[in-house]
Amino acid sequence: MLGLILRWVLSALVLLAVTYVVPGFRVANLSSALVAVVVIGFLNMTLGLLLKAVTFPFAILTLGLIFLVINAVILLLASKISPGFQIASFGAAFIGAAVLAIFHLILDAIL
Repeated sequence: MLGLILRWVLSALVLLAVTYVVPGFRVANLSSALVAVVVIGFLNMTLGLLLKAVTFPFAILTLGLIFLVINAVILLLASKISPGFQIASFGAAFIGAAVLAIFHLILDAIL
């Protein structure tokens, strides 16, 4: 349970860090980031999983780049749902998805 809470808070901090790296990302405060991480996680478990399963043959052809597009769409949807979390454009969402993936790779390597 403690590990889950630690991952949740660290993911929110990573989302806040992305706002400083990617222009077009805006997170109002830590509580907005915590809510946004929950929404992103829920969307990834439901819609993201379905989209990734359906597009898997295409993912083989694109060497997995379609998954970045799906993650960008998930981020855009989460920004529409979560208060205090805004993304200006699809380009910002795409770059943000790539930066988030890199941050999470580093986070997974540490934990």
